[in-house]
This record gives sequence, C-alpha cells and structure tokens, in this order.
Amino acid sequence: MSSTTFALSPIVAGLWRITDWRLSVAERVRWIEQALELGITSFDHADIYGNYQAEGQFGEALKAAPALRQHMQLITKCGIRLRSEKMPYRVNYYDSSAGYVRAQVEQSLRNLHTDQLDLVLIHRPDYLMDAAELADTFTTLTREGKVAYWGVSNHSASQFALLHQHHALLTNQLELSPLQMDALDDGTLDQAQQLSARPMIWSPLGGGRLFTSDDEQAQRVRAEMTAIAERYGISLTTLAFAWVLRHPSRPHPITGTGRIEGLRDAVAALDVKLDVEDWYAIWTSSKGHSVP
Repeated sequence: MSSTTFALSPIVAGLWRITDWRLSVAERVRWIEQALELGITSFDHADIYGNYQAEGQFGEALKAAPALRQHMQLITKCGIRLRSEKMPYRVNYYDSSAGYVRAQVEQSLRNLHTDQLDLVLIHRPDYLMDAAELADTFTTLTREGKVAYWGVSNHSASQFALLHQHHALLTNQLELSPLQMDALDDGTLDQAQQLSARPMIWSPLGGGRLFTSDDEQAQRVRAEMTAIAERYGISLTTLAFAWVLRHPSRPHPITGTGRIEGLRDAVAALDVKLDVEDWYAIWTSSKGHSVP
C-alpha cells in the first residue's frame, strides 16, 4: 500500500463515543455496514477512548464479521497515559517512548482483531519527545508490517515539522469548527497545504455546542447558520461539515455520532459548494466582528 494509493474516505467515522451508544455486537456490525454503504470507509479510534474500551467494542464487531476489514481503513492514536481504575498513574501524562508506542500499537492490533493498522497518530505532542527516536520506532513497526502510515494529532506546525523531517507523516488531526477556528491562524492548515498532507478535523460540530450551547458565540453562530442552511435546503449539521470542507487544505472531517442519520447529514456536505460570502458570514458570526 503506497501513499499514492492510500486514501481516507472524505468523511471519517469517529468512534470516541461508541461505548455510550450501547449497541450489541450485531448492532455494531450493522452500523459499520451502513457507514460503508454511505461511502464512509475510514474509522477513527484511540487507545484511550471509552476508558480504554472503545477499540475492543469495534473489534468485537470485526471479529463477528471479519470480511468487513478489507473494506475499511483503521486509524488509531496513542501517546496519552490516561489515569483510570485499570491504569492507576499518578498523573495523566504523554509518552512517546519506543516501548510505550510499540506496546500500544500491539494492544490496538489485538483489540481491533487485525494484522495491520492503516494509520496510527501520536495523540498529543509529548514535550519529552525525541523525534529521531520516535521516527525509528515508526520505521521499525512499519517494517514489521504492523502499521502502514503514521501521523499526529493536535500538533503545532513546528512540532509537525520536527517529526516530519525524520519520518514522513500523512496527516495532522486538528480541531476546527464554526466555534473553534484557531487552526485557521496558527499555521497548521497552511502547513497542510504546503505539504499536501490533508488534515483530519475533529469536533466539526463544536462538540455539540453548535446545537445546545446558550453562550453568546454559539447563539450568534446558530442564528447565522440556521438562515444559511434554510437557504441551501440542508441541515445545520450538513452546513457545519460543508464549512469545514470548504477549506483548500482538503480536510477529512470526523463524525462523532452513532446515528446513521447523522452520518448521512455529514456525507451530504460533500455535495454542497459553500459560497465564499456565506463561509465568511459564519466566520464573522463566530468572531463577533468583521474581517480586519
């Protein structure tokens, strides 16, 4: 699988909340099948999701229906040592050491009942990261056939560049939504365009704030977006995804829902070409002021 042929689906299914969905194994299998039918073939995990249980729940579905594996790309993340009953660390901390990354990759392979992970991301920037050492870990695990591609999540442009110079990174998974726009100005999306490294976008709906929050910013954005969505004849969810997709870095937004209708709304955004003035109207409503 070369980087010229490997590609994520335009919309990626996020499994952060899968343990909250309370689906049986059979229901999880059907959910995956329906996602695939919608053209969503990439599934985003992390070792810590669902208190270390999310990968296993998805893996149970793949064990029950192993033929599904060949139709998807499995993405996961590691590098956060998160305190829990099972992991009684003194504090939460980051770990990009060779031993820890290897251990988590091998655990993810077991959890997901697969021989290879398509893409593994370092979940957060580790202040103690030795970039050359981490790159060696990437190379070794790739040579062993355990990981096809590597990337990062929540890394600044300089942190991405430091690791990228030692080992080619496929993507940086970043937060971007009509309520959280830092990536537009902090250089990460500029870098993504510069390197043709399409970013993945988490929380494109602002973690649900777009629909539920009564803070001033959310109310402004919701009012503006509701009017625009009505004009386009689309849902607020579809408009939010279309707003993210409009960026020239060609991002892959990640869903966070167990509802198939929510997945349909996200996929519908692929057919929306948002007018530049509408895109900036949403920006303006979020910032609370016009462009400089």
